[in-house]
Amino acid sequence: MRKVLFIVVLSPILVGLGWLYFHERQLTDYGPAYHEYAYITNGKSNTVSVIDLRTFQYAKTIKVGTEPTGVAANTKKNEIYALNTGSNNVSVIDAERNAVVATIGVHGKPYFIDVSADGKRGYVANSGSANVSVIDLDKRAVMSNIRVGASPGLARVSPDGGTVVVSNRGDNTVSLIDAQRLTVRSTIPVCQQPEDIAILPDSSKTFVACAASGQVASIDLKNDKLLALLDVGKTPAQLALKPDGGELMVSNFDSDDISIVETTTNEVGGSYLIGTHPARGIVTADNSRLYVSNFGSNTVAVYDIDIGKMIATLPVGSRPDGLALSQSQNYLLVLNSGSGDVTVIQKRTPKKKFEPGEYSLLTMIPVGVQPNNIVVKSFVSAKASSK
Repeated sequence: MRKVLFIVVLSPILVGLGWLYFHERQLTDYGPAYHEYAYITNGKSNTVSVIDLRTFQYAKTIKVGTEPTGVAANTKKNEIYALNTGSNNVSVIDAERNAVVATIGVHGKPYFIDVSADGKRGYVANSGSANVSVIDLDKRAVMSNIRVGASPGLARVSPDGGTVVVSNRGDNTVSLIDAQRLTVRSTIPVCQQPEDIAILPDSSKTFVACAASGQVASIDLKNDKLLALLDVGKTPAQLALKPDGGELMVSNFDSDDISIVETTTNEVGGSYLIGTHPARGIVTADNSRLYVSNFGSNTVAVYDIDIGKMIATLPVGSRPDGLALSQSQNYLLVLNSGSGDVTVIQKRTPKKKFEPGEYSLLTMIPVGVQPNNIVVKSFVSAKASSK
């Protein structure tokens, strides 16, 4: 009886806020110690916006360094790392308090930060100084600066923690760093203007998108060898790997399509029109759906991987770019760089697989000016659980 009264009393408030379909069961199951936040870097506001994903309300604005771009979450501790391109440093955010607790200086013009699976190291490619800063995240200090190729755009660490793959845009090479010795073990010439990087879950192979030549390079990480240059669409901007590692989804910004790469055979399985200027993609944890932000048409495309078909096109804000999924996978967060907000799309479970209404707009949440990247962090509060 109490549960029914609770719903009747609060339902007008929920409707007014656009939460009609928000599951009471999830809120009950999570408990007061559970937290789930989305963190957004706002490049022109010098801030990180925090959205509470339990209630889909704006939670906080955190002041960070100048021109924040990349953002990453530590899976082993409740910390978020905002990479500040303008001030050449990393802001360490305590997710328990949503406050900056440390600032770590790196070198010139960094754009992204990647965190090792064990949560102990951060890797930052410094495009302006042709090196990679390796950060000890426990000590919150740089432990090494490793010289690589010209204008490195991204440094990504393999799941096993053994190799750091660096895309050097300025000289069309990929540097492979031995993460134990902290030295470059190989420099491999690839295609023109290598940028985004994807590494297979077993750490055996990496794929690198080359924006200027419309190709994806496949590299054997066991033997440090270029295996193939795969022709995809124009300006492959981003790589989205299925969690099982079987297929790689390539967003081809200037050909308005995606290419699907079979990672075992190093073959392009097919290309599919997806929308105007696809920017980024993300695959659900069950490997079944690909979401693609169409920067030029203000939409998100939903592609069913199992049947090989686009099944929905969803309107969002202006110039959608970054994407993230909630822990439950029931909510897609779309970062709209032009309108400075986040669109929250809800995925319902229909009675029939493709019945109308499977996807619906839940809400739109304003953030800062020129939002760049988004990451989701869920955790049980250590403070609450210790009581």
